[in-house]
Amino acid sequence: MNAPLKRTPLHQAHVAVGARMVPFGGWEMPVQYAGIIEEHRAVRSAVGLFDVSHMGEFEVEGPGALAALQSVTTNDAAALEIGQVQYSVFCYPNGTVVDDLTVYRLAADRYMLTVNASNIDKDYAWVTEHAKTARWRNVSAETGLVAVQGPKAEVLVGRLADQDVTTIGYYRFALGAVAAVPTLISRTGYTGEDGFELYTAASDAARLWAALLDGGRAAGVAPIGLGARDTLRLEMKYALYGNDIDATTNALDAGLGWVVKPAKGEFIGRDALEKIRAEGVRRRLVGIEMVDKAVARHGYPVLKDGRPAGIVTSGSYGPSVDKYIAMAYVETALAAVGTALEVEIRGQAKAARVVKTPFHPSRVKKA
Repeated sequence: MNAPLKRTPLHQAHVAVGARMVPFGGWEMPVQYAGIIEEHRAVRSAVGLFDVSHMGEFEVEGPGALAALQSVTTNDAAALEIGQVQYSVFCYPNGTVVDDLTVYRLAADRYMLTVNASNIDKDYAWVTEHAKTARWRNVSAETGLVAVQGPKAEVLVGRLADQDVTTIGYYRFALGAVAAVPTLISRTGYTGEDGFELYTAASDAARLWAALLDGGRAAGVAPIGLGARDTLRLEMKYALYGNDIDATTNALDAGLGWVVKPAKGEFIGRDALEKIRAEGVRRRLVGIEMVDKAVARHGYPVLKDGRPAGIVTSGSYGPSVDKYIAMAYVETALAAVGTALEVEIRGQAKAARVVKTPFHPSRVKKA
């Protein structure tokens, strides 16, 4: 029998406003409230709230914490300052992806990792098996997480916070309170817009969510479901585990070589990735735009002059660019911007081309 779907601390808040709830990674989550396109545009033009409490959080601490992270992540955790965040990847020995994640340095010998919801159990088993030099704790169930994203996010969070959030740089965080709720205020996100991800106790998540909705009414705040979260991240060409990266794709093919740091020393997957880097990747994850009006969906074949040349990993209509866009793995020789391709959709070859990404310009506040 299938296990019952898990629910976030904000489940009742979603149901109360009529959100359409769907299964996602073992969770019952809101896919939309008013509508995907309307919600997408609310984030690009004003500010949106996302319940991402289904994501997983692990804490690792002790004198061996850094060594533990260095052994299981591809990026160089030694470069992290206290208060800084880092994007990274767990890899299998063959270089394929266990998961992608963010690493937070909380103190000299204490870190927090945020992992994908569908991978919590797998990832925790992975780190506790392969990185035993430190103390691990799975704090996912006791952690709530609300993302506040959009050009008006800084004003909204700043109005409710106990500190000046304008001083929190991109991929940095501060400990404080928002709406009198103890919060880790992280300047990160998955939309390409400026904003924050607010970590709090699960028991406080509903109070924080309500305060943000109430405080943001004049700014046009809206709750945002998974549907718009997907179109927003697609316009930025942000990889989604299970679609664009998984145990069949390596970090270099996926364009994540910038977080693979072999110079730091040994880590799981290092030798395989160095071999792939030396030999050259055989395929690349690229952005494609449909020339013919059609939606290229996950798993659709990519063709070149009628022959198989790749596969679509994510695809949708992009509301901000008003085009049908997708991500796809294609042969390296076909990865150049401007290359003409086709996508096989219900037995018909539809014209497409490789385009520069991100599809929509990033507006994260990096300064």
